[in-house]
Amino acid sequence: MAASNQTQTQTLDLEQNEEFDYSKRSQWLRAAVLGANDGLVSTASLMMGVGAVKHAMKVMILTGFAGLVAGACSMAIGEFVSVYSQLDIEYAQMKRDQKRPGAAAAAEDGGGENDKEGLPNPLQAAAASALAFSVGAMVPLLAASFISEYRVRIGAVVAAVSVALVVFGWLGAALGGAPVVRSSARVLIGGWMAMAVTFGLTKLIGSRGL
Repeated sequence: MAASNQTQTQTLDLEQNEEFDYSKRSQWLRAAVLGANDGLVSTASLMMGVGAVKHAMKVMILTGFAGLVAGACSMAIGEFVSVYSQLDIEYAQMKRDQKRPGAAAAAEDGGGENDKEGLPNPLQAAAASALAFSVGAMVPLLAASFISEYRVRIGAVVAAVSVALVVFGWLGAALGGAPVVRSSARVLIGGWMAMAVTFGLTKLIGSRGL
């Protein structure tokens, strides 16, 4: 009986250890997934918009590359500022908590060190965001780099971006423990809408010679 109880206890402990708090992934997951989606959608939309009035492959590639560099820098700076602001707020909260009664005893038990280890890292978040944006932006760039025919090039960009949107949506949902199909569909439809609106408005303006 004792051996059976011990086995059940070990099984319960193992199951508890296997349970993962997906919220712990929120910081880097948010930066990575949003960065990749932004890089993919914004660069593809930019290339589609320019491609609506300029059919040359070189123009589309240069436009996409400029969007990649500018977007990666913007994402990195924005993420750094955002996370650093969050870090300042949490540090201020920690200082207020240290002034409360019983804070000294908690610090001696190692509670203060654990709190500091859980704080967000601005540089890590900025690097992850810039890298993810660049990875996403490379998809439409590579899809358009080797196709000289305009219509085929546009179709290749749309097809490559669609596949990547589904993959990124599935990856973000799987890592975050969210519904996979719903997340992938939402990301895919959003990307299609962004490309369609950009292409249509640029085509309309370009056709009127503005």
